[in-house]
Amino acid sequence: MTVLFWSMHTTHHAVRLACALAAGVSLLGACAAAALAPADPAVPAPVATERVGTAAPGFSSLVASRSTSVVDISTLRIGRDESLEGIELEIAPEHDFADRLAWPLPASARISQIRDLASGVIIDSNGLILTSAHVVTNVDEAQVQLDDGRRFTARVVGVDKRTDVGLLKIDATALPVAVLGDSSTLSPGDWVAAISSPFGFHGSVTAGVVSAVERVMGGAGEIPFIQTDVAINPGSSGSPLFNSRGEVVGINSMIYSGSGGYMGLSFAVPINLAMRIAGQLREHGAVRRAYLGAEFQEVTPALAQSFGLPATPGALVVRVEADSPALAAGLSQGDAVLAIDGRPLARFYDLPQQIAQRSPGNRMQLEVWRRGAKRTLQATLAAQPASPGTVFAAAAPEWNDGLGLGLSLGELSPVQRTQLRVDSGLLVREASGLARSEGIRAGDVVVALNTVKLYHLDDFKQGLAQWPPGKAIALLVMRDRRLAYVAVRLAALPRKRS
Repeated sequence: MTVLFWSMHTTHHAVRLACALAAGVSLLGACAAAALAPADPAVPAPVATERVGTAAPGFSSLVASRSTSVVDISTLRIGRDESLEGIELEIAPEHDFADRLAWPLPASARISQIRDLASGVIIDSNGLILTSAHVVTNVDEAQVQLDDGRRFTARVVGVDKRTDVGLLKIDATALPVAVLGDSSTLSPGDWVAAISSPFGFHGSVTAGVVSAVERVMGGAGEIPFIQTDVAINPGSSGSPLFNSRGEVVGINSMIYSGSGGYMGLSFAVPINLAMRIAGQLREHGAVRRAYLGAEFQEVTPALAQSFGLPATPGALVVRVEADSPALAAGLSQGDAVLAIDGRPLARFYDLPQQIAQRSPGNRMQLEVWRRGAKRTLQATLAAQPASPGTVFAAAAPEWNDGLGLGLSLGELSPVQRTQLRVDSGLLVREASGLARSEGIRAGDVVVALNTVKLYHLDDFKQGLAQWPPGKAIALLVMRDRRLAYVAVRLAALPRKRS
């Protein structure tokens, strides 16, 4: 069965495998570009045989200037393990730390800490990053890696699930900003390329052509997707789609697949729409939508004949919500909207797109067909009714030990403690050096130092300050609800030269 997949979540096992295989190397990063068509649309793209052994003119400089604005995103979601309630854990045999925490869980248990990979693009030099909403919705941690290798903890400014647009913020300045294009100028056959990190492979680029524009799927007429044949795979969600001039014209959102992998059909949110949504997320933290309160479908020739319509273009009303502007305007089920403000509808999804581009309080004149005659209705758009949203907290404090352990730690929020069912603990955001060599990795939770529980970063700092250099300390670490002590030796102080 062929189904739609958000590209980051197409195969969770594949993403986990990529994470495992990439241990010890950078999973994420911006990448080079593919050979693009000349800037002049009148000049056809050279065929492959003309480029054998040669480089496309100006290609290297284009790649260098554009790839620096692409970032890689790694996220952590902490889930609830309700199925673990009442499970009696046996005593594991004495193996090393990694074996202890990798000891198989019961088949019914769900992994509590889910890590995902994605991509994004810098749209503001002060750290604003545009990505896909499904990449950063309900995440507990988000890390961003720049093209130069620097890593930052990101704060989620806001997400809009309807258009799949998300906005992140990192504490950085003077960042390279992407050059934005005009997605309304795209046409089928135009050359495009994506810069991303599929399956965590740093420096990947894919290229192809625009297959279609204003592609509407599943009745979601508000999003006129750009359809391409650019290869998009898990880890590429939220990556920029570039035109032949190196301008961002879309944000890669999802693929059409029967296997979970790329099959030649990829879809991107037009950059014009994505930036409009990002502006509202930046200003309000959410999107303030106009609301009519009616659901529509396309008028087919058969339906036009059934309703006695003079022509097929139009939007057929299939539902009118109670206490909505549509009901107040007199719109009824079975009406066919033929025109808005005197302009005929060329396609049925012109209507939801027109509504999406307007503000609450705007008035619309609707020309409708009802029982063999035209009528004119006046509707005043309202604000979209509030729905439960995700509350995004500022990034928790972070601290690098600086004592040779190689640990970067952050405090757990009350929600995270509840989900993990712990009353203490510090989240490992990065692990390198001695800590990593002992098996500690990002996403683990350091619950205690010896027998002293760790509630705040200061608890860890004070505990380390009392420990002599060169001695081993015991850290109680939790991974996937399993606990184990691991001994990590503090680095000895360098000897002073006489």
